[in-house]
Amino acid sequence: MSYSDLPGFVAQKEAFGETTVTIEAARIRDACAHARDELGFRMLVDLVATDYLGWASKGVSGYIATAGRDLNFPSTQGLQALPAVKPKRFSVSYQLLKLQTPPVRVRLQCWLDDGEHIPSVVSVWPTADWHEREQYDLMGITFDGHPNLVRLLMDDDWEGHPLRKDYPIGGEPVRFSDAE
Repeated sequence: MSYSDLPGFVAQKEAFGETTVTIEAARIRDACAHARDELGFRMLVDLVATDYLGWASKGVSGYIATAGRDLNFPSTQGLQALPAVKPKRFSVSYQLLKLQTPPVRVRLQCWLDDGEHIPSVVSVWPTADWHEREQYDLMGITFDGHPNLVRLLMDDDWEGHPLRKDYPIGGEPVRFSDAE
């Protein structure tokens, strides 16, 4: 199936039995509404951001898991090649489901640089409320037009976004509530 009629369409890719459609970030709300209303994708299954900071730089290569892998000696298999450079630092992926027999799944994907915003899709799928708040909280992605874009998992005064690759690890004091 071709998804080239989606608003903001950039590209479509089939790999590993999955369809990924790249959409211009500014048009994601329109693309999602079109997918729901015109194509029958009534369910937003998941919305997730991925941080590709440092992707395709020296020291990164593909890995294919095998049985009996020794974690003390990390290695890769196959071609020792750097992965393809990503268009921007963050991807935001919308996993959609069309409830029919057999069910149809598609991933709408947008690319953002640090500090760029993306339109909220809460008006298309109300369940996006929690998904977008989670990505805001843990990755720092700002969803314009979200009705209540506040932290969901971390404390309100938490500094930073812990799933970003540039988030400092180690040496952090443990925070307990009601501790004296």
